[in-house]
Amino acid sequence: MKSVDLKIRPIYHHLADRVRAHVFLCMLAYYVEWHMRQALAPLLFDDEDPEAAAAARKSIVSPAERSPKANSKDTLKRTSDGLPVHSFQTLLKDLATLTMNQVRVGNQTVQMVATPTTVQQRALDLLQVSVSV
Repeated sequence: MKSVDLKIRPIYHHLADRVRAHVFLCMLAYYVEWHMRQALAPLLFDDEDPEAAAAARKSIVSPAERSPKANSKDTLKRTSDGLPVHSFQTLLKDLATLTMNQVRVGNQTVQMVATPTTVQQRALDLLQVSVSV
């Protein structure tokens, strides 16, 4: 529970049920984020091949090593597809620019989804999410 990513505080609740609900929602959000990070690993600086990293490790007590694939992503700042590598926060900011717009033509209003960029489309594919009206 002690992590920089799990933002439980500040808590402005004084009743026990509300504090428990607050902690539950924070844990649920952290769980969703964890699953998103696992799915989005090919686009992130995260190591997506822990087996290769474990195989490169000389001893169980030696410091953990990153896989060659993760080192390549870190050095080139590009994924194996040639897309730019993101941190989780910068990828969320990039995805936040994907918008749904209402276009009014005469008396009709039409919903239009902005066309995702290549990075946004790859992230949506990894999350198995489709963007449609």
